[in-house]
Amino acid sequence: MSLSESPADHRLNRRVHPALFRRANVAVIAAAAISITLTGCSKSESDTTTPTGTGPAAVAAATTAAAAAGTNCTLAQTGYPKVDLKTAIVGFSQSEKENNPFRIAETASIKAEATRLGIPASHMLTTDAQSDLNKQVSDIKSLLDRGAQLLIVAPLNSDGLQPAFDAAKAKKVPVVTIDRLVTAKPCTDYLTFIGSNFVQQGQRAAAEMIRVTGGKGKLAILLGASGNNVTTDRTSGFKTGLKAAPGLSVVAEQTGNFDRTTGQNVMEQLIQSHPDITAVYAENDEMGIGAYNALKAAGKNPGTDVKIVSIDGTANAVKLIVKGGYNAVIESNPRFGALAFDTLTKFEAGTPIPSSIIITDDQYDETNAKQKVGNAF
Repeated sequence: MSLSESPADHRLNRRVHPALFRRANVAVIAAAAISITLTGCSKSESDTTTPTGTGPAAVAAATTAAAAAGTNCTLAQTGYPKVDLKTAIVGFSQSEKENNPFRIAETASIKAEATRLGIPASHMLTTDAQSDLNKQVSDIKSLLDRGAQLLIVAPLNSDGLQPAFDAAKAKKVPVVTIDRLVTAKPCTDYLTFIGSNFVQQGQRAAAEMIRVTGGKGKLAILLGASGNNVTTDRTSGFKTGLKAAPGLSVVAEQTGNFDRTTGQNVMEQLIQSHPDITAVYAENDEMGIGAYNALKAAGKNPGTDVKIVSIDGTANAVKLIVKGGYNAVIESNPRFGALAFDTLTKFEAGTPIPSSIIITDDQYDETNAKQKVGNAF
C-alpha cells in the first residue's frame, strides 16, 4: 500500500482484477451526438455544450471488484424492508455545484433513469451540497426526513459522511455511493460503491503523457481537491506510471481543486515560476482547460509546445483535441443513472450486490477524438 492510499482505497485496489483494465479503449453504448463550440480562450472560456444523461451510460466491468474478493451483500443480510422502486421515494445527494460538466451529466443521468423507470417526479428528491461537507450531511438527513426509502449519494469527500450513513441505517434505507469511494464499511454503512478505478486512470494518463512527450520534458501536475480518493488515486497512479520515463520530471504540483478558474490561476503562476514547462497533467478536464487558457494567454501553443493530458471526457476537452490544442483525455464516465438504479433493483429483488462495482472507461486522443466527440459529456 502506498503512503498516499487510505486502507479503504488499498482494499479496493487489491480487489480489482488487472484483466479488467488491460484494454485502453473499451466499447461504449452508442451516444447521441452533442454539438459543441469553443469560443475564445478567455479567463472563463465560453461553453455551448450542455452535458446531459443521454450519452453512453456507465457500464460495469465483466467482473466486479467485490466478486473477485467474494464479498457480497443481500437484502436479507441487512434486514432492510423490501421496497418497490416503482412506488418508492428516491433521494439523490449531489456533492458539488452543478457548473461542472461532470456533475451536470451525473445529475441528469440519475433524473433521466428515474423518468425512464416511471418514478414520479414527486418521488425523485434531489439536493446539492454546493461543495460543503456539513451541508451534504444535512442534505442526506433531510432526504430521509422527507421520506426517502432509497438513497444515491455522490460523496464530496471520502471521510465525513458517517453521521448521514448512520441516519440512513437507523431508518433502514440502503445507500448506493457513486464516483467517490468512502472509507465507511460497505453493506453496513452503505450498500456499494459504483465508480472507476482511479489509480488505473492515473496510470493510463501517465502512459499517454509518455507517448505524447516521448518520455522527456518538464511536467506540472494540477491536483484535484484534497480529502477524497479520486485525487489520491489519480496522483499515485500517474506517478507510478511515470516511473517508466525518468526523462520526464515533475517540476511542480499544485492543487487546482477540480475547478477551471482555479486551474487557470495556478497555471498562470506556474508559467511565471517555471517558464520551461513542457507538459501538464490535470486531474480533471476543467483544470486542463484552465491550463489551456493560461498557456494561450501567455503566448504558448498548448498541444504542441506544452502537452496536456487530463481525465474526465468532457466535450470541450475532446473538441480541443480535435483542434490540436490538447493531447489526450482519459474518460471518467459520470452517467451512473442506469447502473445505480439497476443495482438498487437487484438488491430489492434479493440479488447479492458486490461492495464495489467498477466501470469501464474509454479514452480520447488525436486518432479518435473527432469520431468519438459525440460520446463526450
